[in-house]
Amino acid sequence: MSTNRRAFITVIGAMGIVPWLNAKATPAEAVEAIQKILGNAQPRNGRVALEISPLVENGNLVPMSVTVESPMTQADHVKAIHVISEGNPLPNVVSFYLGARAGRAQVSTRIRLLTSQRLWAVAEMSDGSFWQGSAETMVTLAACTEEVLI
Repeated sequence: MSTNRRAFITVIGAMGIVPWLNAKATPAEAVEAIQKILGNAQPRNGRVALEISPLVENGNLVPMSVTVESPMTQADHVKAIHVISEGNPLPNVVSFYLGARAGRAQVSTRIRLLTSQRLWAVAEMSDGSFWQGSAETMVTLAACTEEVLI
């Protein structure tokens, strides 16, 4: 009997041998991912604006941007911006690393979303503080559901 990789993955996925094929992060896993970023620090709400459409027709290429209120001087700037999701296969979506020379604390990209969910943006500041913002989006056609080929 001849089998190809796609058939093999389909069979073992159906048997539950590879549970991560259709897995998604839970809200608790998203909170855990945020805690790993924060360490012992407490995030404050504000200064971070996460912009994403509240209704997404196709989850394959979703425009998203994050802006952080910061003067971006050597003494006061954003060191990193992390985006966390509660419904993708992995909660850590993307991390951006900035410095004072970036000029402004604004990033944008396109991400893939598996399902309707809440996303958080966590900004790490040069003084060691953390600020966060969040947004919710509804996805009508899911992404991140392709078969994994070995």
